[in-house]
Amino acid sequence: MQRPTLDEFKNEWLQDIITGSPTTTELGNRFAQKIISQWLELDEYSNEMIYCDGCGDGGIDLAYLQKGQENDGDEPEGDTWYIVQSKYGAAFQGANTLFNEAKKFFDTMEGYRTNLSSLSADVTERLRTFISSSSEKDKLIFVFATTDAITLEDKRALEDIKVLGKNKIGPIFDIETVCIETIFNRLTEKEEQSPNKITVKLAGKLVPSGDELLVGSVKLIDLFIFLKEFKNVSGDLDLIYEKNVRKFLGNKRKVNKGIEKTLLEKPERFGLYNNGITIVVNDFEHNENVFNLTEPFIVNGCQTTKSIWGVLVKKLESGGTGYSPELEEYKQKLEKGIVVVKVVKVGSHGEDLLLETTRYTNSQNAVTEKDFLALERDFRNWADQMANKYNVYLEIQRGGWESRKAFQKQNPTVIPYFKENVNAFDLIKVYSAGWLGEAGLAFGKNPPFSPGGAIFNQIVNDDLFNLNDLYAAYVLSKQAEGFKFGKGAEKQSRGQTRYLYFMVFIELLKDVILKAELSEYYTDRHYYTKCIISLNKPENINAFKELQENAIQVVDEYMISGGDNSYTKEPKFISSGDINSFLKWEQLGKADSTPILKNLIGDYKRLLLRTPSYKEIVKCVKEAKNID
Repeated sequence: MQRPTLDEFKNEWLQDIITGSPTTTELGNRFAQKIISQWLELDEYSNEMIYCDGCGDGGIDLAYLQKGQENDGDEPEGDTWYIVQSKYGAAFQGANTLFNEAKKFFDTMEGYRTNLSSLSADVTERLRTFISSSSEKDKLIFVFATTDAITLEDKRALEDIKVLGKNKIGPIFDIETVCIETIFNRLTEKEEQSPNKITVKLAGKLVPSGDELLVGSVKLIDLFIFLKEFKNVSGDLDLIYEKNVRKFLGNKRKVNKGIEKTLLEKPERFGLYNNGITIVVNDFEHNENVFNLTEPFIVNGCQTTKSIWGVLVKKLESGGTGYSPELEEYKQKLEKGIVVVKVVKVGSHGEDLLLETTRYTNSQNAVTEKDFLALERDFRNWADQMANKYNVYLEIQRGGWESRKAFQKQNPTVIPYFKENVNAFDLIKVYSAGWLGEAGLAFGKNPPFSPGGAIFNQIVNDDLFNLNDLYAAYVLSKQAEGFKFGKGAEKQSRGQTRYLYFMVFIELLKDVILKAELSEYYTDRHYYTKCIISLNKPENINAFKELQENAIQVVDEYMISGGDNSYTKEPKFISSGDINSFLKWEQLGKADSTPILKNLIGDYKRLLLRTPSYKEIVKCVKEAKNID
């Protein structure tokens, strides 16, 4: 497919921002929500982002806390606060804007601004608590979100702001920028966009082995400098992992504690303990021990280089003009540390060599063959099948739909011409919440549903899982749009209960299957899929709506605070008193963990028997046996 230009992509991306004559504040909120959710790969239905934009925001337009993960009983990763200044369009006026907004935020944190809105005051109090109890694993990242990329002069201003922030707030402070071009670059491969290739220098002791391979060692400090230069040139360090088998995991994967410990305590021995990294490039040239790498991508060593970046940024980029004997001793050790590096030249069209290199260099336990196939093959195949069979665009990367719409505008006769789209990651969550009963986990976390995650693996390792399951999840999700879940929900009961709704719907459907004397299919997830496809036929739409209406009534009644069948009477909620954590509870709706919800669903199962469309629902469920 011909790639759209950045301008075409941007125009399409902004359409739902400007629709409906929004106010200036609404424009800023919409822009911030969309760009940050895509940048951090957040669930668009989550209410985790806190909007403070407006009078008394104290330099905080949006705030988001990314909690560290706990894996395999280890200590959790550090927590990260993202504090966003969103500057839509002409609201950004270069370096003056950067300094003014940063000063406003610093003044707020130091207590010089007292006329804060209630939301900003709450966030500020949480931030102060966070800073006072933070460790070296935690981060506070001040993010400037702009429509267009900032200039080199603006980047220099950001470096000054970063130094100021570290002095005022501490070493956990950092600066990031994001713009529409950041999303565009993540979506499209830069070699297809423009003949202007990114070339980055890497200093090291590398020797050729044939025409396509360099092998050797690079000092840790030189690799860090290489990563810094890549970030400065591209504007986004994560782009260097775009061709890694785990590229969709972004920076949310748990950092290997062993790598970090070696870097902190014995950097001079790093080359002895670490397996090294592999970089693929379009081309390389060298002059003595300096190598010019064109279009470099790290396809093996994501965790290694993430760890090197994270540790050395804190050690070497925290500012300060004084003398520290401890830091000088560390630098001397660091100077002796190396990492083993392979550089593979695949050329601008060497896709087969690239895939083989990625596959075989990621053969350690952390990345399985199934992870690679699911990411690179299965979902691409399903995207083609969804297009051909249902004329629905299956979006594998956020931003893909904007790119496709821009392409269709330039090519109105293209086939297929999509009017409908759905995000693949969201379908995994919908399927998990409904079919697997993981409503709490789906609302609360992303990693288990990402490639390599426990739920993701459970789904793709099911040999019977196929296009029909994805399509049924799409149908259920599409039908649910009429109930308006998430931010801006018209009913308060639907603000955080989208995944709970999917779980309740499947529970009601399972009871119909049982009462239709099809008990052999009661636990067959793929039969649920067939039932939804049967219910979605035009002649059965009334039966489908009846089942949906009963499911949403369960949710609405359950979310009435203090009602007879309210979540407020659940033992788990009584013990915690926090609705947000309750709805993210992994045991939500399972077995006897939520007795009030279980009884309420039971009541509606009985009520459903008396609805006018019940016989039609049963007929659809029985006819599902005929669906391939």
